[in-house]
Amino acid sequence: MAINRKIQTLDEFTIQQMRDFPNATGELSGLLRDIGLAAKRVNVEVNKAGLVDILGDAGTMNVQGEEVKKLDIFANNQFMGVLQHGISCAGIGSEELDDIVIFDDEISNKSKYVCLFDPLDGSSNIDVNVSIGTIFSVFRRVTELGKPATKADFLQKGIHQVAAGYVIFGSSTMLVYATKRGVNGFTLDQSIGEFTLSHPDIKCPETGKIYSVNHGNFFKYEQHVQKYITACQNKNKDNGGPYTQRYIGSMVADVHRNLIKGGIFMYPGTTDKPKGKLRLLYECNPFAYIVEMAGGLATNGNQRILEIEPTEIHQRTPMFIGSKLMMEEFANTK
Repeated sequence: MAINRKIQTLDEFTIQQMRDFPNATGELSGLLRDIGLAAKRVNVEVNKAGLVDILGDAGTMNVQGEEVKKLDIFANNQFMGVLQHGISCAGIGSEELDDIVIFDDEISNKSKYVCLFDPLDGSSNIDVNVSIGTIFSVFRRVTELGKPATKADFLQKGIHQVAAGYVIFGSSTMLVYATKRGVNGFTLDQSIGEFTLSHPDIKCPETGKIYSVNHGNFFKYEQHVQKYITACQNKNKDNGGPYTQRYIGSMVADVHRNLIKGGIFMYPGTTDKPKGKLRLLYECNPFAYIVEMAGGLATNGNQRILEIEPTEIHQRTPMFIGSKLMMEEFANTK
């Protein structure tokens, strides 16, 4: 039987990359494969969510004070379970959990990595069948191997991430992840149940025509943010335009589109929420790492996202992320 070697699965790709590093242990590759497995399990439930009792609110609030969706709980349990029963993760932090969870056993204590994730970003869109996704971030531990991980392993600057990625559940299901070697995207082939390489070496276009922002909060934004949004609206052929507003309200979907096509995504602070809504560790750091590795930029409006020193697990920050030239254009409005 002829084998088509042009198709490369996530497992094959990670193993191939590992061959370039003679001293690699394969632990990071194993962790990424575990995440891929959990994503496939969540994908099955996302696809049939309208047919089972998994849509709607679970009747509880997460640590952020937001209503928890039933599918959020399912996704959280899947990622936590897979990582806990694997051999490549010493502990996890989740947007849905009050605190970090340390996997305190002999195997996990020897693991070099911890993982943070937002199990189902954009979950408010579940009931209306809009694209949602999972975001994850991987850090190498700073504490002694052989002992349980601690909060210090999680409260690291984003520049210390060794990998970050997201899964988008849309018309197709994609897993995109970044390391220092670049950004690669894998599409789930339902016929074989495997993520296959579909978007090798993703590069974020230097500029684009899309700006993504919740325009309903316009008058709550700082003046320089209002100024930039107004400039986007006034773009014409003479000054690089016209720009188009595209805002889904699911960060995974919005940033994924802009990463592929070029654009800028903005989630500023407001007068009533000056720190913004997005979580530094679960959403902003991972996406900042991915987009920067693809050639884009990410800031909180004043500081590079990856340079922010986290002080708490559920810390929030404003977020501006996207194509390099559009981000520079935004910075010049201050």
